[in-house]
Amino acid sequence: MSDMKAFQNFLDTSVSAYHATANLQGMLEAAGYERLFEHESWSLERGNKYYLIRGGTTLIAFRVPTVKPYGFMMSACHTDRPTFKLKENCELRGIYTRLATEGYGGMIISSWMDRPLSIAGRVMVETENGVEGRLINIDQDLLLMPNVAIHMNRSVNDGYKWNLAVDTVPMLGGADDADKFWPLVKKTAGGKILGHDLYLYVRQKSSVWGIDGEFISGPALDDLACAWGTIQGFLNARDNEAVPVFCAFDDEEVGSNSPQGAASTILEFTLERICDALDLDIHMMLAQSFLVSADNAHALHPSHPELADAANAPVMGRGVVLKFNAAQRYTTDGVSASVFRHICGKAGVPLQRYTNRPDIKGGSTLGHISLTHVSVPTADIGLPQVAMHSCYETAAVADLEHLEVAMTEFFGSALKVSRDGGAEIL
Repeated sequence: MSDMKAFQNFLDTSVSAYHATANLQGMLEAAGYERLFEHESWSLERGNKYYLIRGGTTLIAFRVPTVKPYGFMMSACHTDRPTFKLKENCELRGIYTRLATEGYGGMIISSWMDRPLSIAGRVMVETENGVEGRLINIDQDLLLMPNVAIHMNRSVNDGYKWNLAVDTVPMLGGADDADKFWPLVKKTAGGKILGHDLYLYVRQKSSVWGIDGEFISGPALDDLACAWGTIQGFLNARDNEAVPVFCAFDDEEVGSNSPQGAASTILEFTLERICDALDLDIHMMLAQSFLVSADNAHALHPSHPELADAANAPVMGRGVVLKFNAAQRYTTDGVSASVFRHICGKAGVPLQRYTNRPDIKGGSTLGHISLTHVSVPTADIGLPQVAMHSCYETAAVADLEHLEVAMTEFFGSALKVSRDGGAEIL
């Protein structure tokens, strides 16, 4: 990979969706992108680079080509991960001081037990002028969810059913530590807290491992690996006769139905405003546009190959995955698969296929949700990984580079659609 240490730093410091978005913002500003605000008017100039943020966790960036563009070349990933969110009134007193949580997304609960944890996210702080949002990360081993000893829970290895109201309440301290948590948050934030969106995160850093260092494990590879690969391709791509658009959405793990989710209006309105500012027809632009929905895929599991569709089971380290589903949970079809295969062929990037085993229901991702607002040909892709939705996931180093190279070629391309339904890829 081009810079594994930089990716690991991105992964390790993106301890919440807010921090991931702030890290993406930092990359864009370092590359000279100008921030736009939705509540202000936009004046866009050809050859310039822009981005906007909604809700602190969703980011869209784009470049305006120097020539009149044919359409948009877009990618979508997500910044959130399955975790636990602190309740509004979260401090629980007793023999031990604990923090009440709610589950966010479909996590593998057992992976969270007996690990050092902490808190990160956004707090709303009272100021002289009103309310200000501030990111916080309590950078210490602060919490832990202890398992029950096997002597008291003999069924723990026999399909134990975890209770989110009982088992996932992390310990903060002893009885004498009551009323210490919010003063710590206030001190970290630097002001009176009026509201918060705070989440647990795993303190363990990412790790490159294997006999030849071929694997990487860490928190939130789903979907920060795709966020990294797509933004690197976006930043590195040559300019062409299309508007390249990078999207990182929040709330994918809980259905995307939020003001900053893929089901919101943010992408639709952004594309409309780009066209209005550049005097372009939005409908003609969308007719020659393409979307890559980038969210990781299930790799063939070393111990459970029977869970995969035998003919469509990707392997870690062998390339980017194209995902298919007849019910459109993944939106790849013959047309979009052909376009993306052509682009990867030009880039020399290997491609694999993924389809769920027909009798095992799979998940979904951003593509079919965003299409309800922006209807363009879409390829669902991802990196093959194991332990998806564990708090510590595993993928292959080589595939991160495969994705970067593929997306560099993608963002440097443009589509010119013909009347017979074909497309010239420029």
